[in-house]
Parts: sequence; C-alpha cells; structure tokens
Amino acid sequence: MPARITDADQLKELLGIPFTPEQTACIIAPPAPQVIVAGAGSGKTTVMAARVVWLVGTGQVAPEQVLGLTFTNKAAGELAERVRKALIKAGVTDPDAIDPDNPPGEPVISTYHAFAGRLLTDHGLRVGLEPTSRLLADATRYQLAARVLREAPGLYPALTRSFTDLVGDLLTLDGELAEHLVRPEDLRAHDAELLRTLENTRLTNADLRKVPEAAAARRELADLVLRYRAAKRERDLLDFGDQIALSARLAALPEVGRVLRDEFRVVLLDEYQDTSVAQRVLLAGLFGGGTGHPVTAVGDPCQAIYGWRGASVANLDDFPEHFAHADGRPATRQSLSENRRSGGRLLDLANGLAEPLRVMHAGVEALRPAPGAERDGTVRCALLPTHAEEIDWIADSVAHLVNTGKAPGEIAVLCRTAGDFAEIQGALVARDVPVEVVGLSGLLHLPEIADLVAVCEVLQDPGANASLVRLLTGPRWRIGPRDLALLGRRARRLVSHARVDGDDDPDRRLAEAVEGVDPAEVISLADALDTFLETPLDGRGDDGLPFSPDARVRFARLATELRELRRSLADPLMDVLHRVLAVTGLEVELSASPHALAARRRETLSNFLDIAASFAAGDNEATLLAFLAFLRTAAQYEKGLDNALPGGENTVKVLTAHKSKGLEWDVVAVPGLVTGTFPSSQGREKWTAQGKVLPHALRGDADTLPDVESWDSRGLKAFHEAMKEHQHTEELRLGYVTFTRPRSLLLGSGHWWGPSQKKPRGPSDFLHALHAHCAAGHGEIEAWADEPAEDEENPALHRTGDDQVWPLPLDAAALARRRAAADTVLAHLHRLAAHLDG
Repeated sequence: MPARITDADQLKELLGIPFTPEQTACIIAPPAPQVIVAGAGSGKTTVMAARVVWLVGTGQVAPEQVLGLTFTNKAAGELAERVRKALIKAGVTDPDAIDPDNPPGEPVISTYHAFAGRLLTDHGLRVGLEPTSRLLADATRYQLAARVLREAPGLYPALTRSFTDLVGDLLTLDGELAEHLVRPEDLRAHDAELLRTLENTRLTNADLRKVPEAAAARRELADLVLRYRAAKRERDLLDFGDQIALSARLAALPEVGRVLRDEFRVVLLDEYQDTSVAQRVLLAGLFGGGTGHPVTAVGDPCQAIYGWRGASVANLDDFPEHFAHADGRPATRQSLSENRRSGGRLLDLANGLAEPLRVMHAGVEALRPAPGAERDGTVRCALLPTHAEEIDWIADSVAHLVNTGKAPGEIAVLCRTAGDFAEIQGALVARDVPVEVVGLSGLLHLPEIADLVAVCEVLQDPGANASLVRLLTGPRWRIGPRDLALLGRRARRLVSHARVDGDDDPDRRLAEAVEGVDPAEVISLADALDTFLETPLDGRGDDGLPFSPDARVRFARLATELRELRRSLADPLMDVLHRVLAVTGLEVELSASPHALAARRRETLSNFLDIAASFAAGDNEATLLAFLAFLRTAAQYEKGLDNALPGGENTVKVLTAHKSKGLEWDVVAVPGLVTGTFPSSQGREKWTAQGKVLPHALRGDADTLPDVESWDSRGLKAFHEAMKEHQHTEELRLGYVTFTRPRSLLLGSGHWWGPSQKKPRGPSDFLHALHAHCAAGHGEIEAWADEPAEDEENPALHRTGDDQVWPLPLDAAALARRRAAADTVLAHLHRLAAHLDG
C-alpha cells in the first residue's frame, strides 16, 4: 500500500491532535509486540486510532489487515468510529472515491466474544463443533440450567440452597471452569482428594468445618455442570464461556494461528487487564508464543477491578513474556501518564491512593495533569453524624449545583453498592433534581421494583417468607406486628401438625414420600395465608388465634390474589409480569404517588420491564423461575449480566463504582466512605466456604492468589488474612477508578451512625485521605462531626419522644387523591347506569 504519511509531525497536523511525546512513541513504534500501560484519562483510545492511521498511512499494512478487540459492543463501536474518522481526516481513505466493484477495506473491530464466535464459525469443525451451533441468550441459559436441575436423578445431599440459588450456582461454576480451562472431572478429582485429606483432620472451628461441606457441594455441582454441558451439546448450544474455551483449544492448533496471522498483520487489544485466563490463552496461542507478531495491548493494572468475575491482571503484567519477539526478547512495555481529563489537584489525590499499586505493577507511573491544569480541580468532603444527614448533604450539594447552572447530566453519584440507591434517588427527586438509576442491581433496590419482584418470589416459592413479609407490611396490605406474629405462629403450627401426623402413621408417611412431601418442610407463611381461604372470617373452626378482623379480610384477599396469579405461571414471562402489575394494582399505586416521584417511578418500572423483555426475547419459553434466578445472580455479582449504561437524558446518574469505569463527568459525588463499606471489608467469596467457587490451585492465575498452606486453624486463619489483604488491593483499584472519574469537582462523604447500626462506623481510609488532601489546602472540609461518646446511642434507633407507628400512617395527600379519583369513577358509573336505565 502506498505511503501517505512520512513522519509524526505530519500525523499530528493531519489529525489536529497535539500528541504528547509518550503518545507519539506508542503510535509510531515499529510493528512489533508492545504493551502500553495507559493511566486513567491518558487518551488510550486516541492512541489506538492514531496507531492504525500511522501503520496504514505509512504503507506498512492495509486497513483490512488490522484487528481491534475490546469488551463491549459500545466500546467496539466507538473505537471503530474513531478509527474510521481518523483515517478519513488524515486523508488515508477517501469516502467520496468509492469504487462499487472494489470498495476500500476497513479495519475489523469487534468484541473479544464476537471474535471467538467468528473463529468457531470458520474453524470449529477442527475441534468437532457443528456449524449449526447457536449462541445461548441469558434466558435460555437459566432456563436450561433450571431444567437440568429439575431433571437430575439421584440425591444431592450437599446442595442445601434454594432452587433459585442453585440455578445461579450451577451457571457460576460452569463459567469459572470455562474461564480457567478446567474440566469438571478434574475438579471432582481435586475435591475427592481434599475430602480424603480432611477425613483424618481435626476440624476445630466453624470455618474448617465449612471446607468439606463446600467440597462436597462442589463435587455435586460439578456433576450437574457435566449434565448441563451435555444438555447444551444435545441442542447444539454454546454460551460465552464455551466460545472462549473452545476457541482456546483451536488456538493450540498451529495451522489456525498461521491463518489468523496472515489475515491480520496488526492486532490491537483494548482493556487487556480485564481479560480472563482463557482469553489470554486464546490470544497468545494465535498471536503470541514467540511469533513476534505486531500485537499492541493497552490497559491499566490500577484499573483491574473485575478480578471477582474472572479477569486476571497478571495477563497485562506478563504480556512481554506471553507475546515475546521472535528472537525471545520480551515485548516492549511503554507508558501513558498524562491525564487530560482531571485537574492536577484531583490527580494528586488519586496518585496518593494508587502509590501501593504502582509498586506492585511494572510500567505504572503517577498521573500528570495537562500543562496549565496543575491547580485545577476541587475536592469537598464531609463527615456527618448520621446516614440520613449524609444523604441530605449529598442531595443538597447536587441540588445546589443544578440550581446554579450545572447540567444534571454532568453529575454522577457513585456508590460502592446499590444499597443506598433508593434513598439517594428519593432525596434528589424531593429536591426536583432529575435523576436516573443505572443498572439492574440498582433498580432491584428501588421500592417499586422490589415490590414487584417480591410478589414474583412468593408466587414461585411458597417458602419466600421475607418477600411475603415485605408485601404484608407494605403500604397496600399494612399488616401490623401483632397479626404478623400470629401468622407466623399459625405457620409453625401447620408444620408441627404435619410432622406429628406423619410420625403416627407409617402408611401416610410413605404416601407423602411418594408425593414428594419433604418431612423437613420449612415454615411457610404463604401456606398459613392460604388457611384464610378455608376458615370463616369470624375465626370459628380454626386454631383460635386472635387475629384482628381487618387482618383476616386482608389475608384472605391476598391469598386469593396469589392463588389466581399462580395459575398463570406457565404463561410467557412478560404476560406473567403484566398480570402481576394489573392484579396487584402497582401501576395504580405509582399513579397515585406525588407527581414528580410518580413520573420517575413509572420510568423506573418501564426500564425494568425492558430488561425483562430483553431477557425473554431470546427464548419464547422463558419462565418466571429462570428470570428470578437471573435477577438473584445479577444482584449478587453482576457477573456479565448487567450491561446497562447511562442513558443520554440530562439527568443525574446514580450507579455503582464498578459501572463507572470508562466514564467521566464534571462532578462526581461518592457517599458511603465509611469503615467497612468503601473500601469494603467484605472480600470475594472463598472457595473454602462456597461450592460454586473454583479452588485457587486449579485457576490459571493461581500464582497471583493466596491459598491454604495447612488444614488447621492457623493455616485457615492465615489464608483468610491473606484474602483480606488481596481484597484491600482490589478496593484500592476500585477507589482509584472512582476518584479519577471527575473532571473538576469531587464530593466525598461519610457518617458515624448508620441507619440501623448499634456501633458507630466512622470515616474510612478513603475519607481520611480526602480530609488530609483538603486540610493541605487542596479542597474544602464542609463538615466534620466529632466521634460519638462511648456511651452514646444511635439516634436512628433511639428517638425519645417520637412515637414509632407501624404500619406507617397513610400519606394524606395521596389518600385524598385516591378517594377523589374513586369518587369521580363511581359518579361516572352512576351516570352511565342511569343513562342505560333511562
């Protein structure tokens, strides 16, 4: 291809971008393997696009010989658009001079998964994969896993979790096995050996006793994984994990690598720190392994925040060895460290937090501001007495910014977890600030969605007592504590009666066993609720418990509703959800709410239904059970299920810190900077206690993780301490990502007293860092409450003089609107009836 660009200065002029010396070095590097450690806001996408322009424009490669891979469709689309515009702007390709018979080539830019899918389409027969294989949608995955569980023969005594949880556990373990290229048979053999070892070991504490329980559960789950994979093969189905694992097998065939290297002379790998072990094996097998192929990987180990869902930061650290030159020399490592997003004072804060990370990873440099921005950026921090006051401080600060001209869309509230989303949303709506909750896990915490999901949980599982209690004590049924306690007493009596009767009659016990009745049946409030359909309202003929008359009526009405709704559980998912909304009157409740809040709540409900529709779109037979398992997994792990991104509306975005990666705003507020919350003290789930977690020794990144040295209390304690340290490092990375999102203003806050804690929380290490930063003259300390006295009690729990009313009194304005609307409808019906009679 003829050269149109001859030097770096010409490239800068053509693209109109003043590249830094670091960026220029990465862009014009010779076509050889290199890894670019790109700090937050350092322009990695710009560099990748410019490198394509340089290599194509200098005649070293044709556009169609460039392969670019990233993680999401959105990122792939943005990179493709950036490359296309850069090629046109530099005059390398001319969109007006297109020959229909010989169109110009374009770089191939896609997601890692799409690339693996294409590889299987082209070469899958080499590993026995049929061309007819289809990719599983989430709905089908959960549907098929539920079917496998339901049809699995034999007893699984170690699997004691609920059916819905077991569906998620099965898929989680299957995914981990695929990510680390471990066969289920090898996992079963590993756990069998572990169980033999523990047979002769004194298990002296609860943590040690969990180890054989987890190993036994994992062996049984591994058996179910084998059945699940067999079910996929029978139906010619693949999921994302299968795609990558099978592609990694293909990459081990030399002829496949030769074909791909001939087709793609240059390869760009984006966000390489987020790749899994299987993805690294795939990519290194095709383009690495001492071939010296021109691969450029870009990533930042300080932003490696997805280790809990399979990513291995070691892939980025070890890139020079995995993608060595043909003569054995390690690949070149370069750095980008000038941040053109945030002011210098904000970068000083982030650099201080990331100092331990820079020591751990090669090539990581402290971020530098753009020239002239050294004194830009402001931090404001506050430590409030109570959680409620902190939410008010955040909401007041955001409302003030909006009222003084800041566009709501330029503001984000980033939380460590979704637990505070409902309070933050409500506080902002109360101040007339437009707000959007981003992501499925966040939606599940909002009251209107939580109520809908609670009804669905009760319909699917009669033992979902917590969900039923939410409904009973909610604004619609308003059951008081006395009647709720009596309902629990009746539920306990029902179970005890069943057990006594069964014990007295062996024939009946045998009949119940045949019918599938569990003699260890759990207490079910739903079963107790059903009794109100069989007993008179005056209470005569029942167990004599003194329920109030109102409670009896409400219990009977709710039981009737649930019974009617259960009859439609076999219908398509969206039909079930809409029927629940209609029968429960939830949409009417939202319409009766105060206008501003009602508008956002209806939008929230619409967003949730869109997610459900997307889930069901791939499988017409998607059931409520599969959807609930999907929601449970999304709420706990967000393991690739929740790909929601902030919309384009001019609203304040409320989202988790994990979801903020790759995004930026003028203003970022970070609440909840309290001890144990952010940074979190709750580490990733341990394989020694959870059957769905792969043992570290079997993982492809085992060298980067701690493990158990000896099976005694000392060895397990050391493992737990090492996992805490590992968790601390992961929280540092998440903090670094969070505090590098704002361009101009960072708001950070915490509190002493949580909403329900008996002991004070206090500022976390992150909030202490913000306080020290502000105290040094780089920001403002707006409030800093003194530590509570030792004998002081949480005011949220101890409010002298306040009457605690439960159920909460009805909102007078909303009640008046409901009654006015009802009167209007009744009057209209009366007029209509009179007209018909006349």
